[in-house]
Amino acid sequence: MPNSIPSRPRASLARATLLKMGMRIALVIALSTLFSYLHLFNTLRDQSLVQLERSVVERGQREESIFLLAEDHHAFLKKALQERIQSLSQEEAASRFERLTVQLPDGTIRSRPEGFDGTKMPGFMVFRGVSPNAEFRQRLVAAYDVLVQHGPLLLTRVADTYIMMPEGAFVTLWPDRPTYIQDTEPDFPLYTFDYFTNSLPQNNPQRRTAWSGAFLDPVSNVWMVTASTPLDVEGRHVATIGHDILLNELMARTAKGHVPGAYNVIFRDDGQLITHPELKLDGTVAYNILDAGPGSTQIGSPEQRAHLRHIFERVMARTSAQSVLELPEHGEYLATIRLGGTGWNFVTVLPEKELTVPALLAARYVLVFGLASLVLELAIMFWVLREQISRPLLNFTHATERIATGNFQVQLDTRRQDELGQLAQSFGLMADEVQRREEALRQANEGLEQRVDERTRELKDVHRQLVQVARQAGRAEVATSVLHNVGNVLNSVHTSAMLAKERLVGLQVDDVGQLATLLEERRDDLATFLTQDERGRHVMPFLSGLGQHLRKETHEAVSLLDEVGRYTEHIGTIVKLQQNYTRAPRLNEPANLVELLEDALRINSAGLTRHEVRVERHLSSVPQLLTDKHKVLMILVNLISNSKYALDAAPAEQRCLTLRMEASAADRVRIEVRDNGMGIAPELLTRIFQHGFTTREEGHGFGLHSSALAAQELGGTLTAHSDGPGCGATFILELPCTPPEAT
Repeated sequence: MPNSIPSRPRASLARATLLKMGMRIALVIALSTLFSYLHLFNTLRDQSLVQLERSVVERGQREESIFLLAEDHHAFLKKALQERIQSLSQEEAASRFERLTVQLPDGTIRSRPEGFDGTKMPGFMVFRGVSPNAEFRQRLVAAYDVLVQHGPLLLTRVADTYIMMPEGAFVTLWPDRPTYIQDTEPDFPLYTFDYFTNSLPQNNPQRRTAWSGAFLDPVSNVWMVTASTPLDVEGRHVATIGHDILLNELMARTAKGHVPGAYNVIFRDDGQLITHPELKLDGTVAYNILDAGPGSTQIGSPEQRAHLRHIFERVMARTSAQSVLELPEHGEYLATIRLGGTGWNFVTVLPEKELTVPALLAARYVLVFGLASLVLELAIMFWVLREQISRPLLNFTHATERIATGNFQVQLDTRRQDELGQLAQSFGLMADEVQRREEALRQANEGLEQRVDERTRELKDVHRQLVQVARQAGRAEVATSVLHNVGNVLNSVHTSAMLAKERLVGLQVDDVGQLATLLEERRDDLATFLTQDERGRHVMPFLSGLGQHLRKETHEAVSLLDEVGRYTEHIGTIVKLQQNYTRAPRLNEPANLVELLEDALRINSAGLTRHEVRVERHLSSVPQLLTDKHKVLMILVNLISNSKYALDAAPAEQRCLTLRMEASAADRVRIEVRDNGMGIAPELLTRIFQHGFTTREEGHGFGLHSSALAAQELGGTLTAHSDGPGCGATFILELPCTPPEAT
C-alpha cells in the first residue's frame, strides 16, 4: 500500500505562483526604475550642461561688460585729461594747486583739510621726496578738474577713479573712502604695485589697459583688482588712469550662478586666484594656485587647494573649442569662458550630485508607484487564484487521498468547461480504471505468492549446494597457498642442507688417519721424532691448524643446521597459519618489521646468493605494529622470492633488490620491494593478483593472490607498479599500526 498523501499541502500553489510573479514584476519595476533613472539623468545632464554653457556665456558677457566699460571710461578720461592739460596754463595751475593742497610736516603734499569733502571731491597725494614743478602741478590740477567733472558719473560700476603720476603722486575720487588721502602713509609703496608697474613703458610697450592681480590695499585694507591705462604725450609717460574693482563686490556678483547648485571661480592664466566663494584671501599676498611650496600664501584645506588645482589644470588643458568640461575625479562639470579685456578665466562649477538628486527623486516616484501597483495586482491575482485554481486543486487532492485509501467513489465538478473540468472527467475515468486493475492485481498476487514460495524452496537448495562448493574451493585455495609457501621454505632448507653436506665432506678426516698411523709407527721414539725428525716437527702445527679448521667447519655446519631448524619451524608456522583460516583468528602481537624483513631475507638468502642478487636496505625507524607477524612474514617472503626470479632477466652485475620502509601516515607503515628486473606490462598490472595467474613457466600463480588476501585481512593493501617490460617492478605493502579489530 503506498504512503498516504498529506491532507494539507506543504506550500500553497497560489502563494508560490504569486511569489514567482511578484518577483518577476518586481524585477521589471526595478529595471524600469533603473532605466528611468538613467534616462532622466542623461536628459537632466544634457539640459543642465546646455544651460550651464549658456549661463557661463551670459555671466561671462555680464562680467566682461564691467571690464570693457572700465576700458571705455579710461579711453574717455585719457582724452579728456590730455585736452585739459593742453588747455590749462601753468600759472593758473600753480595758483589753484596752492589753494587746494598743503605740505604737511611728514614731507607729503595733500589736499587742504579746510573745506575738503572726500565724498564729493577728489583728493591730492604727493609722496615725500617728490618736488612738483610747474608742469607737474599742471598735470595734477588737470587731473583734479577731469575727476571733478567726470568722476562721479563713472562710479556706477567701479569703486573709485584715480589718476596717477609716474613721479610719485595721484589724484583719487573714492566717495566710500573719503579719508583715503589722509590715511595714506607717507612711505606708501606705490612703486611696488602691479597697477604702477603695468603702466611703465618697459612693461607695457603697447600702452594699453592692463589689469592687475588681486591685492590687499594697505590703506583701505580691502582686496581689489585695478585696471590702469597709461597716457603718453609726445612719447613721454605723463599719467596713468585707473579704476579699482573691489573683490568682495565681484565675489558677491559671481558667488551664485543661474544654474542651481553651481558656483563661480575666476583666476588668471598664471594661476593667481581672483575670486572663489568658499576660499577667502587671508594675509597681504594673493594666492597662486600653482605655488603650493613652503612660505607661500595658503588658503583653505589641502583638499580644497588640490581641488582648485585640478580645476585650474583641467581648464588650462582644454582646447579653444571646448567650453564645457568634465572633472570625473571630483564628480563635477566645468563651464569656462575668458573674460574680454582682462584675459581672466571665468569658470562655473556644477557638482554632478545636482543632476543625480532630481533623477533619483523621479526614479523614487516611479518605484513607489510601481510597488503600489504591484501590491494591488498581486491582491487581485491572489483572490482569482484561490477561487479558480487553489480550491479545485484541493478537491483533487482529497479525491487522491480517498483513492489511496481504497475508496474509489469520488465526486468532482465536471461541469466546468475549462482545463480543470476536463481534468475532473479524466480523473473519474482514471479512478474507475484503477479500481479495475486493483482487483486484477489482487488476484494476480495470490497466484504469485504461491510461485514465490516454490522458487524460494528451490533457491534454498541451490544455496546449500553453492555453499558446499565454495567451501571446497576455499579449501583448495588454502592448500595451494600452503604448498607454495612451504615450497619456498623447502628450497631454502634444501640449500642449507646441501651446504652443510659440503662442509662435512670437506673435513680433513683422512689426514687425521694418516697422522695417527705415522705416530703409531714412531711410538717408541716419539719425543725424538717430534723434535728432531723433519716430518715430526710439522705434526704440532698441523694439529693446531686442523683443530681450527674443524672448529670453523663445525660452527658453520651448526649454523646451517640452525637455519634448517628455523626453516622447518617456519614450515610448521605456515601450515598452522593456513589451518587457522578455518578456525578462530590468531591473536595479534607486537611485531618488529625490521626483524621480519631480515627473516624474510634469510629465508630467501640461499636463492638470492645463487642468483647473485645485491640487496639494498633503506629502512627508516618505524613503531612496532600490533599485527599477525606470520602473515606479514609470508607476504614479505613471497614478494622477495618473486623479485629474485624477476631479476634473472637482468645481467648478474646489475641485479639489485631494494627494500624501503617508512611511515606513510600517522597510523600506517609503507614497505616497498623494488627490483630492476623484467618488469610488468601495463595490461598485466590488474591481473597479477588474480588466483592462478603467473608469468613464469614453472609458477603456479598462488603467491601474490594469497599475499593480497593476507594484506586485506591485516587491514592493509598490496599494490604493484611498473613502467613496463624491462623497467623493473615495485610492490608496495601498506599496513596499519593497529589491526582493524583494535581501532
